Amino acid sequence: MEKKVALLGDSIRLFGYGRIVPSLLEGKAAVFQPKENCKFAKNLLRMLFDLKEELKDCAVIHFNCGLWDVADILGDGKLFSSDAEYRENVLRIARTLKKITPKVIFATTTPVHPEYKDNDNADIARFNALVVPELKALGIKINDLNALVAEDIEGNICEDKIHLTEKGAERCARQVARMIEEELA
Repeated sequence: MEKKVALLGDSIRLFGYGRIVPSLLEGKAAVFQPKENCKFAKNLLRMLFDLKEELKDCAVIHFNCGLWDVADILGDGKLFSSDAEYRENVLRIARTLKKITPKVIFATTTPVHPEYKDNDNADIARFNALVVPELKALGIKINDLNALVAEDIEGNICEDKIHLTEKGAERCARQVARMIEEELA
């Protein structure tokens, strides 16, 4: 019987790597992922209640969130989530997922094109830096999708300046699948 794994996350997962990972893990793991965009960290935290049954018995859970949290979505110069809110919510997600399986992977928030108006890469880097050390201390593996996508912003980020191109989605999917396979081994 194949082991079950889960992919949770925002549109970088939903429209990006999440489309590709199931085929990369075919014969190795059954992949569950919600049909909905998990959006910001507090929304993902809330979704964990609804996803209890689907997440049960997962051998590995991979999650990402952050682009919504670090966005000025109202155009008022304020990020959607404060540093403290983001940190607290991501750590609560991680602790909740660790109760399901000891094998949890967090994907860092991907960069945006420098011309994207609602997000700033300096804020993204700060939010990643807020949580990564604490997640590592909890035993969460870190999948640095930020560094991977940053290697070629023009090639990995599509014309909307935030989502992944097909090349970016494939590159991220290969890295996600590799990390899941390592945890399954």
